[in-house]
Amino acid sequence: MADWFVLAAISVVSASFAILWLWPRRQKRNGDYGLSTPGSLFDVVFLFDGDRLISHSDIALAGYETVCNWSDLRRLLQRDYPSFPETPEVVRSEGNLAVSAIDCTVEREVLCEWIDGVIRVQLRDLTGMPPAKRTDPNDPIRLAMEQAPYPVWLSGDCNTVRWCNAAYVSLARKISGQDADLTEPVFPLQLDDAQLGRKTRVSVQIKDSEARLWFDLTRVAHDQGQLCYAVDINAIVEAETAQRKFVQTMTKTFAQLSIGLAIFDRNSQLALFNPALIDLTSLPPDFLSLRPSLSSFFDRLRDQHMMPEPKNYRGWRRQMNDLLEAAQDGNYQETWSLPSGSVYSVSGRPHPDGAVAFLFEDITAEITLTRRFRAEMDLMQSILDKLADAIAVFSDDGTLATTNYAYQMMWGDSGEVGFEPATVVEITRQWQEQCTATPILGEIREFVTARENRAEWSGELTLKSGGSITCTVNPMQNGATIVRFSSDSAVKNSVEMQKISA
Repeated sequence: MADWFVLAAISVVSASFAILWLWPRRQKRNGDYGLSTPGSLFDVVFLFDGDRLISHSDIALAGYETVCNWSDLRRLLQRDYPSFPETPEVVRSEGNLAVSAIDCTVEREVLCEWIDGVIRVQLRDLTGMPPAKRTDPNDPIRLAMEQAPYPVWLSGDCNTVRWCNAAYVSLARKISGQDADLTEPVFPLQLDDAQLGRKTRVSVQIKDSEARLWFDLTRVAHDQGQLCYAVDINAIVEAETAQRKFVQTMTKTFAQLSIGLAIFDRNSQLALFNPALIDLTSLPPDFLSLRPSLSSFFDRLRDQHMMPEPKNYRGWRRQMNDLLEAAQDGNYQETWSLPSGSVYSVSGRPHPDGAVAFLFEDITAEITLTRRFRAEMDLMQSILDKLADAIAVFSDDGTLATTNYAYQMMWGDSGEVGFEPATVVEITRQWQEQCTATPILGEIREFVTARENRAEWSGELTLKSGGSITCTVNPMQNGATIVRFSSDSAVKNSVEMQKISA
């Protein structure tokens, strides 16, 4: 009997020590590991013995009432808390773990604790929690990451997002909708380690839309995967697209021009050319597409004999070096007579931002026409000079257009034309100085300036030096007038002798 009393006393003492040892911990956990009624809807406590669920608090969250083991809980938490441990052994080995939500704007976390062989998992709301029990919200590093104006996220080894900032959350919901799974990466996985740390341009398409968003993506190696940064470059891409469309529009416009166009950028590289340039210079399109430099462009023209061959190559090279500066000032203008007989007008024009445009125009037809016109004019003048009669031709505006050699000898005219052509009034005054008074000169003035009732007529002029001259006035098309002077034989012989002596 005494043995039973001793055994009972020992049991009571042992139980008392056990209660005293557990009392502080149970007081700390409200006596039930925090399984009492939670303070908010999100606060739930689960107790695990290894992988097996042994107890839990009242559950108000839909879906969590079916949790039977660690895998069930992890499956429910994995979308919002991808860093939740895969097995209970992680908590046992590392001790207490505070798992933050993937969305940094969510004020919730999952706290895992190892307590005397039991794993306590608490889903707790951080709103209103004392600062001592939560991460410092004023931590400058945390603020810099969470409030960055561009998306920042941590990508795990399995291409799942483990953490992201508010900008990434906003982007993911903009692309995939408000119910977007944040663990699914918005951007494609970069498997090439050589690209780590380098900026890559990528685009993502908005759900149910053809619109695309462009970013400069940079990935940095991290011990848990890859730390990623995306910078919005939509404004840059839109500007580049607008510029490309403008260039395409300008190219289509320039394609209709018969003048060859070559635009060099500020680095003296060919930036734009039109088909007429290929036709005029015979330069191959593949060469022009490689964006040759200004010197290479003109070297190729020289090699293909599409520019005048310089007498001094070294001097020509210096001229080419000065050509760009001249073109930038808008002073470059030359006419090239090519060995093929073609004639090109080449000019340089400055453009904004240091660019220079060269224009190549084939003026062979114009030059040929001008030369032919000059040859015909010279032939006509030669014919007129061979005539014995003095001839003066007045244009429709009453100015003297041309005379022949006999006229110059008769009236003492040098034949030189000034900046302002002489009028019929001035010419008849010169005739009046060598003739006696006559109404014929006044009639000539009226006839040259008249527009109607124009018919051929003639009259006699008496020279002060003696002798007479027959003056014949002939109307021509387009309002021009020919005045012809025929002298007596003595005057004609004098004119012939002066021609022979000349």
